[in-house]
Amino acid sequence: MSEKATFGAGCFWKPEYVFRQVDGVVSTSVGYMGGETANPRYEQVCTGRTGHAEVVQVEYDPERISYEELLDIFWQSHDPSQLNRQGPDIGTQYRSAVFAHGPAQQEAAEASRAKLSDAHKVVTEIVQAGDYWPAEDYHQQYFEKSRHNRFGVR
Repeated sequence: MSEKATFGAGCFWKPEYVFRQVDGVVSTSVGYMGGETANPRYEQVCTGRTGHAEVVQVEYDPERISYEELLDIFWQSHDPSQLNRQGPDIGTQYRSAVFAHGPAQQEAAEASRAKLSDAHKVVTEIVQAGDYWPAEDYHQQYFEKSRHNRFGVR
């Protein structure tokens, strides 16, 4: 039986691509979480007024990959010391966040962040997952749909 993990790591295109390459990940989807507006659209989220973060939701097989291993990939795939930004993307929608699906994920994420914080400044928020709103179709598996992308990933 699969489980879900949800991460905010800046623009959702790159983390989705990264997680799609991982053995044990069943599927990925990009969307919005952590805000006030029901069923937000990309243009609304970009204003910063909905409170949502751009996220990747990962469905994974816990018999093939652990949540802790997913957390390791999350920490390595972005800069958790940047407050409300990743690279050129600035705004609360680009914040570093772990949206925990239950107390076990919350505890694992907090322990993982604490270990990382021993060596680095970490601003990543860890909160319980709320409503997930899938992003528009053109954002899903963006790298597979686009010949050119700003990360140089093919």
